[in-house]
Amino acid sequence: MKLEVTGLTKCYGKTRAADGLSLSVASARVLVLIGPSGGGKSTLLRLLGGLETADAGTVVINSHRLLTDPAALQAYRRKNGFLFQQFNLFPHLTARRNIALPLEKVHGHPPAKAEEIAMQALDRFCLLDHADKLPAQLSGGQQQRVGIARAVAHQPEVLFLDEPTSALDPEMTAEVLELIQELAEAGQDIILSTHEMGFARAVADQVAFVALGKIEELSPPAELFGEPKSALCQRFLSRVMRY
Repeated sequence: MKLEVTGLTKCYGKTRAADGLSLSVASARVLVLIGPSGGGKSTLLRLLGGLETADAGTVVINSHRLLTDPAALQAYRRKNGFLFQQFNLFPHLTARRNIALPLEKVHGHPPAKAEEIAMQALDRFCLLDHADKLPAQLSGGQQQRVGIARAVAHQPEVLFLDEPTSALDPEMTAEVLELIQELAEAGQDIILSTHEMGFARAVADQVAFVALGKIEELSPPAELFGEPKSALCQRFLSRVMRY
């Protein structure tokens, strides 16, 4: 995965969630975004995923510039996958239909083919026994695994994960992190934000420290966690890795 971001700006009222942010990644399978809450991680992910449009700046992923017209954005979103913090499963649909419906309506698969792909995705993530359960009948970890299965069922070019374990208890967190690591090892390009520093250190090729709407530091994990250069990053890591 190659990524070039230049002068990215996004404002919500007077808040500059992305403040002239620039980022250059020549080659990485997994890019992890870390930093304080409210620093701009989720906004950056949504901009990179095409779910939000920037007020200024450019994004180029794998040599393709992200355009802002609706048709181009729709085509871009179809190529990629996005997983949200709060699962965002359709509450009235079974796990199987949560995966199959987007394959039909967004990706144009016939119903029978969509069902086949959905069942393959559930099988891949050890969820076949839960195929006909509603989200309310699943644990948080199971719901997040269904969300991941839905996000990767159409074989996305890049998978965007926004703090995928923020709503999970420690056991479910470990389960989902192991699944994400398996996806990375299988060759899936991933950009994710997380507060799990140990996971970021283990799975990332590059780690970006995001604060105040900017990239304060970008380094391989051993370098960023071992010898952070930015004073903001040093202070952040000293707090979150104390215990």
